[in-house]
Amino acid sequence: MSTDLISMQDPRSQYPGPPSSIEIQSDPGIETRMSEKPDCGELSYKGSGRLASRKALLTGADSGIGRAAAIAFAREGADVAICYLPEEQEDAEEVAKYIRDAGRKAVLLPGDVSQENFCEQLVADAVDRLGGLDILVNNAGKMGKTGGLLDTTTERFDSLMKTNIYSMFWITKAAVPHLKPGSSIINTTSIQGFEPSGYIFDYAITKAAIANFTKGLKEALMEEHGIRINAIAPGPIWTPLQEADGDKKKLKKLGENTPYKRPGQPVELAPVYVLLASQEGSYITGEIYGVTGGLGII
Repeated sequence: MSTDLISMQDPRSQYPGPPSSIEIQSDPGIETRMSEKPDCGELSYKGSGRLASRKALLTGADSGIGRAAAIAFAREGADVAICYLPEEQEDAEEVAKYIRDAGRKAVLLPGDVSQENFCEQLVADAVDRLGGLDILVNNAGKMGKTGGLLDTTTERFDSLMKTNIYSMFWITKAAVPHLKPGSSIINTTSIQGFEPSGYIFDYAITKAAIANFTKGLKEALMEEHGIRINAIAPGPIWTPLQEADGDKKKLKKLGENTPYKRPGQPVELAPVYVLLASQEGSYITGEIYGVTGGLGII
């Protein structure tokens, strides 16, 4: 099996099928604790200077999709600030090493994005330590599982709303005054926002809201500030988020319902984040990019 992202190969066998080694973790999932680790581009992503001298802030970037985007941004020439929970420090330190190995500045900003005061301070600290801000990726999120509507507590519902939606609102609002024309905001939504599963219906609600937030702001951000805003909607992707309070039985079938018969890997989304962050995406705003293994989002 090759993970070379340049040479042509059969995408069905480019990465493994559904995970065979699963450890359900308490939230948040930690990548260093996974037996079967995702490919976040640590060895496979090659940059080409598409984000030279840009300054990026990414939330939820210690592992999974955010980690892949952070590594790709650094290898494309950006300085990168990453936000994560304090208990994810070990994963974050690994990401920082990859960023620095690419010759770029890494800024580590631990904290809880479900708190408004932290979100405001996060942006201020990123701007201060990076010397500005050009790219914002709102990627932090919680999922877990429930037994459905009657088993969903108000505490869980409130936690998901604050982590997945409120944080995006708070962080974006704080960031816009610092973003120059040509800057890019990228939000991570999900196929769940368009094809919700009942056992994570509340998570799906948040992902639908993220898509709506993205489309709702496209005109004002472009007309008033020259800022592009887009979102990426992953399908079944193998990340620590899947193991965090997850369902082992369902995870052993992850990605089987796609034409690929396998889950995606975080690095397979990285080029889309790079495109939307780069000047090559100059005429793209208000769009939702599905990376779903053929499942689609409409």
